[in-house]
Amino acid sequence: MQIGLDGLVVRAPRWVSLRDIEAALCERAAWVVRTLAEWRARRRDVLPKVWTSGAPILYQGNELALAVFPSRRKAIHVDLFHVTVRHPQPQAEPLLAGFVGHWLKEEALRLLAPFAACLAARLARNAPPVKLTNARTEWGSCNHRGEIRLNWRLVHLPPLLAQYVVAHEVAHLVELNHSPRFWAVVETLFPGHGEARRELGNWTALLES
Repeated sequence: MQIGLDGLVVRAPRWVSLRDIEAALCERAAWVVRTLAEWRARRRDVLPKVWTSGAPILYQGNELALAVFPSRRKAIHVDLFHVTVRHPQPQAEPLLAGFVGHWLKEEALRLLAPFAACLAARLARNAPPVKLTNARTEWGSCNHRGEIRLNWRLVHLPPLLAQYVVAHEVAHLVELNHSPRFWAVVETLFPGHGEARRELGNWTALLES
């Protein structure tokens, strides 16, 4: 049984009867109902549905309001309350969406790549190459060549959660596994990582948005 944004999916070998499947569902009914409710409560809408002033947009864990103004030059500015977008065609929603989306990806790299380099230095490692990914199943990854890929949607998360993901991937520069030694490295880079790891689960729905 697997539950996600699309609801409940049940898989079983062909030899399992429908009656057995129904019995298993009845046995785990409370878990199914509870988990479906948890998924429905998870945040998914982090970008505006309509790209006009006043629309909500999530940036570093804060829900800000979009403010759109006509301007000869394109620019984006963030303060405590707004993401201000200046654009030559402020009523062209697809263009605005593309412009802001590109900016968000640049922000993710600007905010997280230096942090990865800082943590790598603490492990006496060179700054790893950091690239962005649009993965639908993971927040980040690290390969055997020491290349780190980070999901650009981390820019929507509270900074501490995004930093935990970076620490997790940087730790793979030393331990390319999830052994106790690996988690010990994570703890040295991000003390109290367990709480951030659990909280990150509440944002999993973002990956599928």
